[in-house]
Amino acid sequence: MPMDELTLVGRIAVWVLPVIFAITVHEVAHGWMASKLGDNTAKNLGRLTLNPISHMDLIGTVIVPAVLLFLGGFMFGWAKPVPVNWNNLKNPKRDMVYVAIAGPLANLLMAFAWGGLMKIGFMLGSSNEFVSMPLIYMGYAGIFINSVLMMLNLLPLLPLDGGRVLAGLLPNKLSYKFTKLERLGFPILVVIIAMGWLSKILGPPVYFLQTSIFKIFGI
Repeated sequence: MPMDELTLVGRIAVWVLPVIFAITVHEVAHGWMASKLGDNTAKNLGRLTLNPISHMDLIGTVIVPAVLLFLGGFMFGWAKPVPVNWNNLKNPKRDMVYVAIAGPLANLLMAFAWGGLMKIGFMLGSSNEFVSMPLIYMGYAGIFINSVLMMLNLLPLLPLDGGRVLAGLLPNKLSYKFTKLERLGFPILVVIIAMGWLSKILGPPVYFLQTSIFKIFGI
């Protein structure tokens, strides 16, 4: 779906809602699952809300998306992580998996929801382009950003969700050793990005998920 023909204002209109919902609902899903499993930390701090202001991170929610937008790229960002006190969970090691996977699953559901809106846009067609074109463009943006966030967070690196899932599934001794490597997770991710490997790693699964959604909705 070409975005180059859109003006700066058009790109903002297309990307802002999908990005805000993608990062906000992702974090709320973590907190909601934690509350269901015994930890009300996020709930008590007012983080179980879809109000994006409660989840805004100056760098990830404002600066990075703004820079990418002005550079002509797609909008991307992140929110403040929802606090989870693992000691409050009924079964910390097991429940860590459920709390961690809740975020990517929320992105998966949102990708399908945006796919449904995109389909509605195509069904409206040229008879009502004032409504259909925004739905098509925003639907595509929503599918893309949620697919990327889902696959990125599933990388088996701490503190990413995939790392939390792996730590919860490993035997206790291996899990303990793996969690000790968390401080290396972000530097490793930076190296992966700097070397240009991230697109090669995420490209195939993101493409598969996108095309699967298009096929399901007949787009």
